[in-house]
Amino acid sequence: MYSLIEMLRYKRPEGSLTQREFCKRFLEPTFGRPDSHGNYIHIVGDKPNLCFTSHHDTVHKTDGMQKLVVTNDVVSVADTKESNCLGADCTTGVWLMLGMIEEGVEGVYVVHAAEEVGCKGSRALITDYPEWLDQLDAVISFDRYGDKSVITHQMGMRTASDAFAKSFAEALNLPQLEADDGGSYTDSNEYSGIVSECTNISVGYYGQHGVNETQDLDFADTLLTALCLADWTQLVFKRDPSVVEDTWGYTSRYSNKVDEENVCQLEQLVIDYPHKIAELLDGYGYTAYGLMEDCDIDDVSAYSSYMDDYTARVSKKYFG
Repeated sequence: MYSLIEMLRYKRPEGSLTQREFCKRFLEPTFGRPDSHGNYIHIVGDKPNLCFTSHHDTVHKTDGMQKLVVTNDVVSVADTKESNCLGADCTTGVWLMLGMIEEGVEGVYVVHAAEEVGCKGSRALITDYPEWLDQLDAVISFDRYGDKSVITHQMGMRTASDAFAKSFAEALNLPQLEADDGGSYTDSNEYSGIVSECTNISVGYYGQHGVNETQDLDFADTLLTALCLADWTQLVFKRDPSVVEDTWGYTSRYSNKVDEENVCQLEQLVIDYPHKIAELLDGYGYTAYGLMEDCDIDDVSAYSSYMDDYTARVSKKYFG
């Protein structure tokens, strides 16, 4: 567990110096240099059909190193005034993948950049379309909280079949794992239009993106052992990536046809509860820049004004 704890000490907001130091220390000895988008890719075996993924950025608000404390095999931040989260999302996923590579588990291993600011690394990688994409049957992210989930839906869209989820638990001999249709999104979602089964697996962290985030070290160790001993031939691939199964009505809500009544209701909700909506967006990994980009808002001065407003509020709160 020493290596995982050491990795968790690095606070790594996208583009930070500490993120770069982390990648040089822990990733580049195995993966070599990243691609042009910051993604690290390593292939074990001859044309493997499984892709294992994580990401090397975290939602820390500042970079640098943080102090940790371990109590009863659970690690957490020692001083919540110095750090806004632990960063097990997705440090534990990176650690699991390095362990699997060391044990020679066949697969395409990808540690993505910029997941926490809109899955930018994985999205760019899909656009590049490396040849190994055509041979994949599953993309398996290690980026889910808790200890029970094999994600089948992300943002209400099916990305993996129930049959695959069941077979995954059986392949690892971890019956506590079960199909979970409540996923938000992570990098594997970007592959869902191409690859049959795209999922996200619980790695034993809780309270993600917050000061009370913890990592269950015992579960991480159990999961790594199971991954290294898994019988991957048991996996079942059923989902057709060309078929869209939309359980939340996501597609209709985000089609070219705008539901003006719904837009007005949402607008009023944002006006009435701005902080709660902002917390939700933050939980999904959005930054102000990322949201402006997705909404096609091309106004740098607007972002500057948001930061000025924030600075003014903080100054008033702490300095009157």
